[in-house]
Amino acid sequence: MFLNPMIPPVLRECQVIISVLFFCFFCSAVSLTSKPAGDVSNQTIVEKHAFRTWSLVTDSQTTNNSTELAYGYISCAVSVIFFGSNFVPVKKFDTGDGMFFQWILCAAIWIVSLIVNIILQCPKFWPLAMVGGVTWATGNITVVPILKTIGLGLGVLIWGSFNLLMGWASSRFGWFGIDPEEVAHPLLNYSGAGLSLLSAIIFFFVRSEVQRSTSSTETTPLLLDSRINNNEQGSLDESWVDNLTPKKKRIIGCALAVVAGLLYGTAFVPVLYIKNHAKNKDSRYAGASQFDLDYVFAQFCGIFLTSTVYFLLYCAAMKNKPKVYPKIILPGVASGLLWAIANCCWFLANNYLSAVVSFPIITAGPGLIAAIWGVLVFKEVKGLRNYLVLIVAFCIVVTGALLTAFSKV
Repeated sequence: MFLNPMIPPVLRECQVIISVLFFCFFCSAVSLTSKPAGDVSNQTIVEKHAFRTWSLVTDSQTTNNSTELAYGYISCAVSVIFFGSNFVPVKKFDTGDGMFFQWILCAAIWIVSLIVNIILQCPKFWPLAMVGGVTWATGNITVVPILKTIGLGLGVLIWGSFNLLMGWASSRFGWFGIDPEEVAHPLLNYSGAGLSLLSAIIFFFVRSEVQRSTSSTETTPLLLDSRINNNEQGSLDESWVDNLTPKKKRIIGCALAVVAGLLYGTAFVPVLYIKNHAKNKDSRYAGASQFDLDYVFAQFCGIFLTSTVYFLLYCAAMKNKPKVYPKIILPGVASGLLWAIANCCWFLANNYLSAVVSFPIITAGPGLIAAIWGVLVFKEVKGLRNYLVLIVAFCIVVTGALLTAFSKV
């Protein structure tokens, strides 16, 4: 099983990295060979030559609707599994206040985007797409406090619900300057959004029990004042979250998950804005590619740049004595690779299925995967009452996601 908890941590991390790199090249290669023919006029000479060569080997007519649907749903499946599991590698390691971890995570994300960009023959870089990375990275700094307060399963469920609502509302009503998305069945669309909101409210009633990591032998940051003696080392990894009461942890964790979800939901807005305005000859974005994966590198550059700025500000606030945990590096890289592949697959799903179909599936699905990890492996949710509330809420959010997806069919 992928990420089997019985496998030693080092081997598990290696397994993650190898698997993720394989998926990276697979997804990027598929995306390169299946770019829409209408985009060829906007590609570089190298890309045009690549497509001519590919056309001589395969029949261009084989890319039919069924093939595109298959690519789209496979991308959705990979994205759902990886998004629901990307924080599993770091769950058993001390992350301190999370600032060093988020920087390592974002560095790994950028490396994947660089590989994808090279495979795609370096499509045109649109700086506006970086704004989506800025909003995502801003939401991402809340992840460690969320994991420490309400846990992996509940955290992903809450921010996934609000991610879905923000993504749905912005595309449905044309917020932030993008074209409103028309649907064939508005009643189904609104019903799905309403159920998603209801499920998000129900999730607040699930009580979770989050235990601090004890499996790692490292509890002391690498960079600390040498005057600290060994008797104090047991509490050095504590962050402000660890000193909160259970009630405050619950309130703050849920609030941060809501904020994270709203920020995550705006990550695709700049890309959609560029694609919408590419058809306008008078726009600065005229002729921009309609292939979603062409914007991955720009968005991920925004993620890494923003996380670096936040980390530098954190170092300055800590008077150049940040809490750096060396043993979180490999798990952080593995987590970043998982997330980057999941997001690349999301771009592919948007291309093959459209955002109004892929968005509900990919924002609702990871909650189930994370909930399974949280309940079966990490024991974050206990008690029959909590199980029942969790099951009811999840059934509602899945129903809402399906209604939203089918509203365009």
